[in-house]
Amino acid sequence: MLLLSVLLMTSLHSIRATHMAHHRDPLGDHDVEGHLAKASWQQALLGGITYRLAIYRQGLRLSSRRHRMLAWLEFGLIALVIMGALMMSVFAASTVLGQVVLYHLVVMMLANASVGIIAVWGVHHDCDETIARTERNPLVNLLTFNLLYHVEHHLFPAIPSNHLPALAKRLDAAAPHLTNAPVLPSRTTVIKRMKRRWSAIKDTYQNSNDSECPIRKRFA
Repeated sequence: MLLLSVLLMTSLHSIRATHMAHHRDPLGDHDVEGHLAKASWQQALLGGITYRLAIYRQGLRLSSRRHRMLAWLEFGLIALVIMGALMMSVFAASTVLGQVVLYHLVVMMLANASVGIIAVWGVHHDCDETIARTERNPLVNLLTFNLLYHVEHHLFPAIPSNHLPALAKRLDAAAPHLTNAPVLPSRTTVIKRMKRRWSAIKDTYQNSNDSECPIRKRFA
């Protein structure tokens, strides 16, 4: 986990503590990991960096002494990697290794800043009848390593992600009301929202023109 933390540029030991708390009380008052699900998508998108810092603080607070030390070790190693990448960008930017390291650093920072909108808001927002959403698009699930089978993950957190597709089929048959909230909206849903938005814009424009028209004001 230590090596993986350095590669992913995030402290997995601190995230482990907050994730366990998230499963004990999902979307509750003390669930720091899930609080972005109650915000708008704009707030979830813009709050990615501060969200990560809040996770780290809460993770250090909840961790055991041993895991807290490992988390600080991860932070230290990540800081060394960032310093090394910045030095390589100055003195070895033209080399292949320097470009690869800098690219990896930028991509991992963007990925960590996107966790809030993708892995929290995307799978937990507006879940009134169930605790999370789930995805059935095979291509999307392939690209996300089955992480969007989120209802299945919450109901059976010990099941490895490679077994979640089989579990999803069983859950669809046994309790379909738990799996009817997709992560990604369907094409029909998107078209309906676009039409509704366009109608609202037209109504606003027409009402504005009607109220400002001098002829209408003269004969009103």
